[in-house]
Amino acid sequence: GAGGAAAARAHYPPPLVAPLSASSAEDWGAKLTTGLTKLSDLVDETVVIKYGGHAMGSAEARASFARDVALLQDAGVRCVVVHGGGPMISAMLEKMGVKGEFSPEGLRITDEATVEIAEMVLCGSLNKRTVHEISMAGGSAIGLSGKDDALLRATQLDPALGLVGEVSEVNVDVLEDLLDLNLVPVIAPIGIGVGDDEGTTYNINADTAAGAVAKAMGASRLLLLTDIKGVLDKEKNLLRTLTPTQFEELKADGTITAGMVPKVQNAVDAVNGGVGSAVILDGRTEHAVLIDLLGDDDTGTAVMGDVL
Repeated sequence: GAGGAAAARAHYPPPLVAPLSASSAEDWGAKLTTGLTKLSDLVDETVVIKYGGHAMGSAEARASFARDVALLQDAGVRCVVVHGGGPMISAMLEKMGVKGEFSPEGLRITDEATVEIAEMVLCGSLNKRTVHEISMAGGSAIGLSGKDDALLRATQLDPALGLVGEVSEVNVDVLEDLLDLNLVPVIAPIGIGVGDDEGTTYNINADTAAGAVAKAMGASRLLLLTDIKGVLDKEKNLLRTLTPTQFEELKADGTITAGMVPKVQNAVDAVNGGVGSAVILDGRTEHAVLIDLLGDDDTGTAVMGDVL
């Protein structure tokens, strides 16, 4: 809560204050005005953040992300974090002598042994580490997996992929209750089956899970942190905006391929499902979440609906 955030800020070194010229003072004033206006628009709004890739790598990157979430929570933004952990799962599979394979779309082919290890890594070490880091940054968070109170129910995505799930139902009530208690839900994307399949554990792509949560909650924003600047055109220039129609065209001509396809598809599905906007942004940038939400420059690729 607020007391924790104040205590965390007490540990930060004092800012270095340099004299501002008139023009730079005006520039700072304009940036602050923009940021505070955007922040006031986000108070009591739901923002779902897919946390993964480089942003989960180094201690410095993780601390930057945790501070962003803690500050947004302190300001009254209802944040939900869905984390990945692909590289950590791959490392553990190798350590345990289990061969890891991926589909052409970048989805992990998952057998019984793989899903057990994925659950151990995601729900155990990574989930609790993320919760602890947000708490250390002054926030209040609680860790969940999709199995907790049937948070994420899933069906099999494709028999060829094994135990890879597609979210069919999200227990929104438990997330809203936790947010009302001023807690940030931090979700590991492991789900359970439906009906007769309820005893089955499914590994769910974190982008897919974040998109499903954002749609179910009617989120204002969905942020998908990646290890690239966003969606690139054939000349490797960043596309600032992308519509569903443009996505289909770029997929057809081979501009968007492999692991970016499900990532962009999730963003498109989220926007088509009522999410205000879905942004694919570079998680390697320090404070990427705050810069996107509060900055005066566009970051990453914003997926928005087709103009009718």
